[in-house]
Amino acid sequence: MLEVNDLRAGYGRITVLQGVTLQVAAGEYLGVLGHNGMGKSTLLRTLIGILPVQSGQIRHRGADITRLAIHQRVRRGMGYVPQGRDIFPALSVRENLQLANAGGGAERLQEIIETFPRLKPLLDRAGGALSGGEQQILALARCLCTRPELILLDEPTEGIQPSIIEQMIDSLAAMRRSHRLTLVLVEQNLDFLAALADRIAILEKGRVTQIHDCSQSGGLQALVAAAGFGNPTAPKDPSTPFPVSPGRR
Repeated sequence: MLEVNDLRAGYGRITVLQGVTLQVAAGEYLGVLGHNGMGKSTLLRTLIGILPVQSGQIRHRGADITRLAIHQRVRRGMGYVPQGRDIFPALSVRENLQLANAGGGAERLQEIIETFPRLKPLLDRAGGALSGGEQQILALARCLCTRPELILLDEPTEGIQPSIIEQMIDSLAAMRRSHRLTLVLVEQNLDFLAALADRIAILEKGRVTQIHDCSQSGGLQALVAAAGFGNPTAPKDPSTPFPVSPGRR
């Protein structure tokens, strides 16, 4: 589905990604984990085309998309939910969805609303009046309006209360089954990643240094400890970075 080869990108003369190489299979949920400033958001912004590639290659479904514009990548089936959500605060939830669903028809819009039932009683409320968790759900719903097969999702649990996080886990797991999605998920909440990801890539100083197969029992704690994330078994609040709850996976 997605192949990234020796990718280098950044901001002006500052190179942040220092040769990222990874592959994402169709239907896979790949987590990307790392401390702040390691290039996680930069990676997603480069994959969707917001940032130009300095060198390297991005391939989607076998085609080279390294130099394609953002709208061309979206037309190919890529979606992006940025950190901070970027909804339209003055528009209602319904209007936010209608704008994203332009040309998609009423049936498609209703399908999206059914996927996220929490939005039903909020359809006439302004986006800016929603809680952080509700805004994140709206951002996900808007992204689905374009019928993506690959979603790039940037830190969806940031500032979100635990009950909403659990709902997001359920929604993303259901979307995988119903929409046959592929997901690249940047996140610092390890509990959230472990609940959804098939593999987790560790990004350090702009490079992928390790990739953990989540089907392997007992290896996640060792991976986290080796990457320098502190005590991997200490229970923490689910909204804090890098928690690992016993028995989560």
